[in-house]
Amino acid sequence: MGNNLAVSSSLALLGRLLLSAIFVSSGVEKLVDPSGTVGYISAANLPLPWVAYAVALLVELGGSILLVLGYRTRLAALVLALFTLASALGFHMDFADQNQTIHFMKNIAITGGFLQVMAFGAGGFSLDARAGRA
Repeated sequence: MGNNLAVSSSLALLGRLLLSAIFVSSGVEKLVDPSGTVGYISAANLPLPWVAYAVALLVELGGSILLVLGYRTRLAALVLALFTLASALGFHMDFADQNQTIHFMKNIAITGGFLQVMAFGAGGFSLDARAGRA
């Protein structure tokens, strides 16, 4: 039984790392090019592009770091799921463009991954588990 727990905990950690990777990368890109990001948000006709930029930066970097650490994992996963779904709806709704359709479906799949983390928690290798919240 202990071996199954170790495998399950390892897979949960790996899943959190893989889900977080794209958000860490995207957050760093936003950090080094704020005007480009704000321009992209503006081009999508979304309101308050600088506020949206700040929210995106906080969610992508902050949320992904929390997810990697497994700290307040369910809440971080919920916020990241909502952000990812909102990104799909805000930036990838041109279904006549196959690339946008692929990005939309990718975001939907990632949202599903976050919902799994929310439902099942961080697993044994997490700060939540150490605090008795896994």
